[in-house]
Amino acid sequence: MASAAKGPVTRFAPAPTGWLHLGHVVNAMHVWGIARERGGRVILRIEDHDRTRCRQEYVDGIVDDLDWLGFVPDSIAPRQSWKQRGERYAAVLAELEAAGLAYPYDCSRRDIAAEVPDRFGEEMRYPALCRERRLAPDSTLARRVRMDDGIETFVDERLGPQAQSPAEQCGDFLIRDRLGNWTYQFAVTVDDLDQGVDLVIRGEDLLSSTARQIRLARLLGRTTPPTFHHHALITNPDGSKLSKSAGDTSIREMRAAGKTADDVLNALAHGS
Repeated sequence: MASAAKGPVTRFAPAPTGWLHLGHVVNAMHVWGIARERGGRVILRIEDHDRTRCRQEYVDGIVDDLDWLGFVPDSIAPRQSWKQRGERYAAVLAELEAAGLAYPYDCSRRDIAAEVPDRFGEEMRYPALCRERRLAPDSTLARRVRMDDGIETFVDERLGPQAQSPAEQCGDFLIRDRLGNWTYQFAVTVDDLDQGVDLVIRGEDLLSSTARQIRLARLLGRTTPPTFHHHALITNPDGSKLSKSAGDTSIREMRAAGKTADDVLNALAHGS
């Protein structure tokens, strides 16, 4: 897994809200494997935009576990934290607002639910209630970005041709919340643009985020979106997704139990 020279730029971008677990390792195997096969580069990017849940011990643990497993990044990007990237995100937001593409938002979930019927198994769609209200900019920190009607098409390397409508999926989505936290959808799109990421390799649970990120990137001036590769997920025996919050086995626990890096990688490679 030595460093490569040229080719696509991709990233491994864990959130430090828990220890590295097997789901992360599956993603790392795809990221490093595809990047090295194509002579590409891997950026390690800690996505710690959630100030309430991220902890430095998890950051340190993720870096240590990756090193133990043999996943060596070619570079380490600035973290998504408000301290390291906040000024850049604020500047991007200012550009969107100046162009009439982002606006203040103060609707409650009850307000939204009164307008949009709940759709079982689907995310809540925001019906643009605040888009024309012209709230005072200093009345709230929360901001949404306009997602007008229209279909985004792209070809996923694994899943083939895709067509998604952000307006129907999520509506005008949140880019900064009431507490001033930058959202995943916004921060990841800005970072991929700034860092030259042109190949996004991630789990298929994030497939539905793709069109809105392509649309937002275009609003920010990106003419050619990244290539996307959404890989299959590793699941629990009952078919549920591995989750840090559910206490699934972490790499830290496996190391403490005497497992070697080869034990972990070989088991995942053979689907067990």
